[in-house]
This record gives sequence, structure tokens and C-alpha cells, in this order.
Amino acid sequence: MASNVAVKLVSVLPNPLLQSHMLDLVYCLSSLLSSHQVEVAIPCATTLNFVISNLSATNEKDVMEALKETEASLRIVGNIKDFAEGVKKIEYFEEMTLLLSTILWRWPPSRFSVCNDVILMKGLANIHTKTDSSIKLALLKLYTSIALCDSAARRLIEDEEIFPQMFVQAMGKSNPHAIRIEGFRLAQCLLRSQDNCLKVVGLCGDALVEAIICGMTETRLTSKKFGNNHGSLSVEACQLALITRWAGDHHTNFWKQGIDRVLLSLLIENIEDQLFEPVLALEKQIYMAKEGLKANYHLGRRSYLWDILGWLTIHCGENLYPYTRGSELCIKLLITCACLSFVDTLEKWCRICQKDIDDHFQSEPVSRTVLMMIHSPCNSISSHTKFLLSDVLKVKGMPCLKSLLHTLDYTSSLESYGSFDKLQLVINLIGFTCLSSLPQYRRCIIESKGIKVIVLLLKRCLNNDIHIERQSFTPHLHTHERSCCCFDKEDWEGSNILLFYSLLALTEILHQCDLLQENPQQFSGEVTNITPQFVSKLQEIYKSNSFSHGVRWYVSYILTYFGYYGFPTELAKRIGKSLNKEEYSDMKLVLANGESLSVHVAILAVRCPSLVPPQLLLCRKSSKEIADEFVRGTVREVRLSSHVDYEALVLLLEYVYSGCLHASEETAKKLKILAKRCSLQPLFQMLDRQRPKWGLPFPNFNLTSAFGLAGSCFSDIILGAKSNELVGWTCDICSDTVPHMHVHKVILQSGCDYLQGLFRSGMQESHSQVIKVDISWQALIKLVQWFYSDELPGPPSGCLWDNMDDQEKLFNLQPYVELYWLAEFWILENIQKACFNVIMSCLDSSWRLSIRIIKMAYNLSLWKLVDIAANLMAPSYRQLRDSGELEEFDDALVDLIYSASIQLN
Repeated sequence: MASNVAVKLVSVLPNPLLQSHMLDLVYCLSSLLSSHQVEVAIPCATTLNFVISNLSATNEKDVMEALKETEASLRIVGNIKDFAEGVKKIEYFEEMTLLLSTILWRWPPSRFSVCNDVILMKGLANIHTKTDSSIKLALLKLYTSIALCDSAARRLIEDEEIFPQMFVQAMGKSNPHAIRIEGFRLAQCLLRSQDNCLKVVGLCGDALVEAIICGMTETRLTSKKFGNNHGSLSVEACQLALITRWAGDHHTNFWKQGIDRVLLSLLIENIEDQLFEPVLALEKQIYMAKEGLKANYHLGRRSYLWDILGWLTIHCGENLYPYTRGSELCIKLLITCACLSFVDTLEKWCRICQKDIDDHFQSEPVSRTVLMMIHSPCNSISSHTKFLLSDVLKVKGMPCLKSLLHTLDYTSSLESYGSFDKLQLVINLIGFTCLSSLPQYRRCIIESKGIKVIVLLLKRCLNNDIHIERQSFTPHLHTHERSCCCFDKEDWEGSNILLFYSLLALTEILHQCDLLQENPQQFSGEVTNITPQFVSKLQEIYKSNSFSHGVRWYVSYILTYFGYYGFPTELAKRIGKSLNKEEYSDMKLVLANGESLSVHVAILAVRCPSLVPPQLLLCRKSSKEIADEFVRGTVREVRLSSHVDYEALVLLLEYVYSGCLHASEETAKKLKILAKRCSLQPLFQMLDRQRPKWGLPFPNFNLTSAFGLAGSCFSDIILGAKSNELVGWTCDICSDTVPHMHVHKVILQSGCDYLQGLFRSGMQESHSQVIKVDISWQALIKLVQWFYSDELPGPPSGCLWDNMDDQEKLFNLQPYVELYWLAEFWILENIQKACFNVIMSCLDSSWRLSIRIIKMAYNLSLWKLVDIAANLMAPSYRQLRDSGELEEFDDALVDLIYSASIQLN
């Protein structure tokens, strides 16, 4: 009876009064969750769910601690397992599952442990087959809360046979609306990373897209009978449709299933009734679009619709119409709607003092969409967008452009920016970029010193004077605030959207006008006087991994106008020093005039396979047959055609080895021919000054495939790990059973002065085919990974790390301690710094690891780590002493920890 009273009481008590007694309620109700009396457990779960759902931010931490102390999650999980065994009634499962869902939503640390419970997850999978709607709804809510942890979401999707089909099926129109909505919310959590999205698309892409399109169109059925359910369903479907931001096969599915008609029907009411003619005059199309947009049909969804349309057009292929046959009119009307809305937006935003724009939240999405359509790889979309934009701007285009330039010039000089100023700056910059793509405005841009304005914006962005994130004015993108373990790659555009748009604007101007050739005096007056500083700043960007792929691509394009081509990295800089050095060379490229260049097959096989004889590339598949021949140190000669230009070949190899080159316009033309024949597409794209394709990953200088089976046949040295308990370890190259890796001297010495000195010393070790490294196999793998990629793989993190026991954590952390020691011995400062950061991060998250690490650091004489670990153990010195954990320590170590505790006190 008391539990039933509690249900009624919490529902009628004023919230302030409820908050003041929150902890007492939580302790009491949590303890009763495991009651064998179902009549007690169910109302307790209901009451606790209500209490946690209405929790204030000030009480949240204390309540979560109370739930942890009473082991509420473990109790609930046990109760759900009881139901799975068929001993409890449906209402019991429903209330327990909803309560667990609420706790997981509020308390991220508990998500992964629930997902990691194999028995529970199998039981839930079996329960989902039941037809009861209330069970399915509760189960979907639980999965959604679990999937807020990205590590858990990845694990759920790994169940390829059941789980993806389950949540896609939940979105289907045969289900009640409540289940469909929860299915969409679950899908949004699961597919918020590109890897998860593409994996699900590969498993059930057609069904996924069909469910999304069906959900988007439900809005047309809205009536009093159904209330707001259909509207909510449409919004959730539109939110999920933003998976179009990633390129993939799902784009083809969207076009095949008529996404163009769906988007058009959501923009213009009853448009299907007006599409009875396959062809309409341009004036008729513009009239239909104008009248349709005036009605403000589904105005709240337009931000979604514009974004979806933009992503679809930027990621489509060069030839879209095989998938949209018969839909040409729909696509043209969508372009018309976007262009009209965009021009209307520009007219509102290009005035400096305009502050009364009601629909400003859709201003950026529609502007961005038109920009994407202009840059679409599909020529029919790009050309029609430019044609239509030119037509709509026929009268007001020039005044609009001058106003945009004036406003940009003004806003770019402001000392501080409010949210409105930032949005205005972004929209005006997009508008300027779009107009600069139209040839009729070229002269005006040059005469109005357009480049000077953009360069000023770029300089302020690079000096961190202005930083604008897109999410700051796109509320429709704000989702999953309580998510955890989100290690998504940064958006292609980067976090500072103003920097990206400024680079795109400058790229567009240079692409359209080619000012260096057509108007060098004008360019000299505006840019050349700041070229050294400006170019230097840009070069810092494309060398740095801290900037996004899109930013680095556009910087690389801009720098081609200053004679710089390629994609430099720190690793490329190191490898570049080995170019045309006979040391460790195993092949010579001989030209027709007798000149030759020394090269390394391992590097060419990864960076430019076209220069390697085909028989050598074939040998990579059976490396054992050629290993002996290459280890002997023979140098092969490869004679090149008389058509190969020496200067072009030298520059090509400079790109292959160092990732970049500097060349005059004339030399670049000759190099372009060779780059095309060698299938070096990124280099050819830069030499040909093709604008970067939106979403294309920035080229990465990575040689890791050279130490696999593919390049090991060209190996000239072996790195061996110290003996350990690796049972059954075998090598694909040789018969040695001690863990080792076949590597290359040219790559090792480029990153390590110690090894370089060793190889050149003439001592016995310099002639040895095997170098023993006193580190474990796990540490050796990470070391070689760094040599070949300049990246040190990190340990597990987030919930995955937090849910490991100390032994698992130590196993993952130990290789970094070993590498930290080796880096000091081999003088590898970058590795030492990276390992130190990893070790500190891990020790901060779990101080008990210090007990294990301090002994290892002491034995390796790593006194800095010893001091750090002692300081972390100091607060618990008495506890450790009394428990006997310090008895196995050396007296010197115990004294060190004791001293640290005294200093702390």
C-alpha cells in the first residue's frame, strides 16, 4: 500500500517540495526494487522513474551517487533478467525497463556496463520478438539510452544479423506511431557517426532509406484525429535524413526512392497536383515556386529540408539522371525554390543594421544549400543553379554584390561579435562566394577589392580573432546533449565555419578569375604586398593535423597560385631527406640520356606503384620467394622511356618522398602529364587546379602498408621484441617464432638519430639483420606504427576504458611506459611526449594504476614517472600501508611515497 501511495504522492507534490526530499525517496525506493512482491516492486519503479525524470540539475549528482550506492542499476538488470526467464508479468518488465532507460539517460557511466552484459542483451533480443506494443516501446527507449554511448552503439551494431534490422523495422509504417518515433530516435543515436552509418547502410540501406522517406511524408496525413503524432514523426525522420551529410551508397537509394519529390512536397503544399506537365517554362517554374514558398508550408522543417537537399546535391555523382529519370522537373523546381529563398535572404541580410529577420534560423541552411548546388559534381545541377541565380539576380545582382562587399568590409573590422553579427557575416560571405562563381560579376569583384576583404577575414580567423561554429546558429542540429564516448571525426568543413567559407571564397575568386595570369597588376596591388606573411600562414595550416580536411584542401588549392603543390606532413619531411640518396637504395631509375636517380622500392610501392616494375609488385603477394634476393642488397635498374622529362621526374619524386614541391607554371605543366600517367590523382588535381571535391579526405602520407606483407619483401632489417608469452605466434615472411617485424632502414633512420648512427657506425650491430628491442610485442607494434605513420595509436578511452578492471588497464598502459623508456634511450622526443600524455591521462582517470606503474617506472629508472605516481598515491598512503599493499615495495619506494604524503599533509 505504501508504494502505491508513493506513486500518487510524487505526482501531486509541488516540485520544490519534492526536490527537498529527493535523496530520502531514492534510497527508500531503490532498496525496494528487488522486492519479491511484484505489487511492491512495480510502483516503486514507477515512482523512482518519475522522481529521476523530474530531477533538478542541483540534485542530479547526489541522486546519481545514491543510485550507485544502492546498486539500483544492478537490481533493475537482475529484475529484467527474471522477466526474460518468464517468471514476471509484462507490466513488471515495462516499468523496470523504463526506469533503467531513464537512469542510463541521466547517468552515462552506467551505459556501457549494461550493454556489456551478454546475458541481459541476449534476453532483450529475445524479448523484442514479442508482439506486445508496450514491451517494444519500453525496449526501444532502453536501447536509445544505451546508444547515447558511442562505444555501446558500435557494439550494438556489431550484431549484424539482428539489431540493425530490428531498429529499421521499428521505423516501418506497420507499427504504431509511438514505436516508430522511438525507432527514429534510436536510429539517430546509432547513426550519429559516419562509420556506424555506412555499416548499417551496407547491411540494410534500402530498408533504412525507405523508412526515412515514409516517415518524412507522414506529415501530409496530419489531422485532428491523429493529433501531433504525425508531425513529430516527420521531424524525427527529417532529423535522421541528415545522414546524407556523409557520402555513401545511401545517396543512390534516396534518389531512387524519390527524395526529390518528397522534399518538394514538403516545401510546396499540394505540388503533386501541379506536376501533370513534364516540362514547364522557366517563368512558370519561378511563379509556382514563389507562390508555394509564400504559404510558409512546414516552415519549421525547412532548415532540415535545405540541409538534406544540399548534402544530396554535393555528394551525388557526375551523372545523376539514371537514378532520377522523369524527375528533372522536380529537381529544377527544388533549385528554383532554393535560389529564390537565397536571394530573398541576401536582400534581408546585406544591410548592416538589419536586426528584425524573423526566419533567421533557415537563412544559413538555404544559403549553404545554394553554395553546395553550385559546387555539385553533377554538371546539370551546378549549371542550372548558376543559370537560375543569374536570371533571378538579373536586375538586383550588382547592387546586391556591392552591398555584400560593403557589409563584409564593415563587419570584418568589428572588434567583437554578437551572435547576430556572426550569422550576418557568414551569410554575407556565402552570398559573396555564390555570386563570385557567376562570370558577370568578375570585374566588379576585382574593382571593389574583393580579394582584400576576404584576405582580411582570413587573417583575422588565423589570428583567432573570429571563431564561428555552425551549431551556434543551427538549432536543428542540436541533438544528443547527453551522449558520451563521441569520438567522431571533425566535420569536413571544420569547427570555424568562417575560416572555411573565407577559404572557399578566395578559392572561387582565383578559380574564376585566375588573377595571377589575367590581371597580375590588380593581384599585385591587393595581395602581393602581404604574400610572404599570408603564404607562410597558409603553409602552417596545410602542414597541421589540427585543421579540418576541407580547410586543408582549400589552402592547398590556393597555394598552387604561389607555386606550392602537394600535402606536406612531418613524416614526409623526414622521408624527404632520403630522396636520391644511395644509402639504403635498392633501385635506380635510369633515363634515356643516362642520368639516374636512386630510389627505395618500399617507398615507391606505397606512394607511386607505377614507377615500380610490375614483376616486383606481383612478388609482394608471395614475398618469401623474393625476400632473399632483396636482402642481399642488390640494386635494380629500371630504364625509363625517352618521353620522361628529367626535371619533371625529379619533382615527381620530390612529391613522392616529401609530399610537396615548389615549381613554376611552365614546369608544373610538364609535371602534370607525368603525374597523370603515374596515377597520382591528388597531385594531378592540384597541378590541374581542379577545385577540391566536397567531403574528399585530405591525402595522408602513410607508409604503414610497407611493413605489412605488401612491403615486407623489400625489407632490409628486422626489429625483434623481447620474448614473452605469445603462444603460437608465426610470421608470414619467415620461420622465426620470436615476435618480430620486417622493416626498412630508410624509414627507421629518418625518424631516429640513434638508429641512423647505429646503421652508419660500422660496428657489429650495424651489419646485423636483426635488432633486438627490449620492449614487448604490443609496444613494438606501436613503435613501428609511429615510424611509418607519425601517429602513436592510443589506448581505449571513454566508457570502454572506464569499464575495464585494473589488470586490463595495466595491460593497455604498460606498452606506453616501455616506449617512454625507449624514447629516452633512442632520443625520440615526439614519442616520449606522446607517451607521457597517455600515461598521465590514464593515471588521472584511475589512481590505483599508480601502484603498478610506480614499480615499473622505478625498475626502468624513470624518475619523473616515479615522482608523479608517488604523488598520486600519497593521499592514500595510510590505507595502502594498513592493507599491506606496500609490503612488496622496496624501502626506497615506500619512503618516497611516505615523503609525498607528508608534503601533502
